[in-house]
Amino acid sequence: MSARPRKEVTPDTYSARFALRLKELREKAGLTVDQLAEKSGIPLATIYNWEQARRTPLIEQLPQLANALRVKPGKLLPEK
Repeated sequence: MSARPRKEVTPDTYSARFALRLKELREKAGLTVDQLAEKSGIPLATIYNWEQARRTPLIEQLPQLANALRVKPGKLLPEK
């Protein structure tokens, strides 16, 4: 079974803007998706789905995600 090709995320929806913001902050922190999952305690598949703009996090998940990225939770929210 081959992996599905990744589609490019464009900032035309809230989930897409969140995906781009999350990836930007993760890369700035020098973390892989695997490392972010481990540090945050959030499943790898969940973070992957966020970065692919398939889903967005619940508000309750933002603090643990922000903590793993060493930013304030509000920093995760994309600009309009």
